[in-house]
Amino acid sequence: MNSTTGNQLISVTPDELRFKFELEKQAFCDLKVLNNTEHNVAFKVKTTSPKKYFVRPNTGVIQPWDFCIIRVTLQAQQEYPPDMQSKDKFLLQSTIVGTINDVDELPPDTFNKDSGKTIEESKLRVLYVTNTSASEDEAMKGTAPKIDTNSILHQLKEERDAAAKQTVQLKQELDMLRKQRKRNNPGFSFTFAIVLGLIGLILGWFLKLSFGRSSPSTE
Repeated sequence: MNSTTGNQLISVTPDELRFKFELEKQAFCDLKVLNNTEHNVAFKVKTTSPKKYFVRPNTGVIQPWDFCIIRVTLQAQQEYPPDMQSKDKFLLQSTIVGTINDVDELPPDTFNKDSGKTIEESKLRVLYVTNTSASEDEAMKGTAPKIDTNSILHQLKEERDAAAKQTVQLKQELDMLRKQRKRNNPGFSFTFAIVLGLIGLILGWFLKLSFGRSSPSTE
C-alpha cells in the first residue's frame, strides 16, 4: 500500500508498516516523512513493542520542504504470531522547532505535551505479509506474477508434436480406407452387372409374355 497519512506538519508514506514475515529472519519497512512547512520540524518514533523493532533514525529534524527516510526493522522472530496478526502500533510525533541542525540540540521537553507546544501525531499499524499473501496482493493490484517462458515453450512444443502425430495417423487411416475401397469396387461392379442382367431378362420375359397374350387370333 502506497497511500499517505499526514497532518499539517508532515506527511508519512506508506500509512502502515508491512513486513514480509519469515521465521528467524529480519524484515524491514521504509517510511518517507515529508516536511510540509517552511519551518524545521522535529520528529520522534514510538512503538508499543520497542524490543521487537529497530528504528533508525527514531528522532530527527527535517529541514523545510525536505524529507527523511526512516527504516523500521522487525527483529528475527522464533514463532509465528496468532493468525499472523500483529497488535503492534507505531506513533510518529512531530513539532516545529527553531534553527536546529542536529538532533542532539533538541531540548529534552521537545515532545512533551505539557510544555505547551503543538505536537501532532500520526498512528501507524503493523501488518505481517507471507509469501502467499504477497502474491495475492500483486494479483489484486493487477501485477502479473513472473511467467516461466521455458515451461510454456516446452508445453507448446509437446502439443505441436502430439497434433502432428495425430495428423499422420489420420492420413494413414485414410489411405487404408482408399485401398479397401479400390479392392471392393470391382466385386461390387460385377455383382451389380449380374443383377442388372437378371432384371433385364425378367423384364424381357414379361414383355414377351404380354405381347404374346395380346396378339390377335388368326382363326
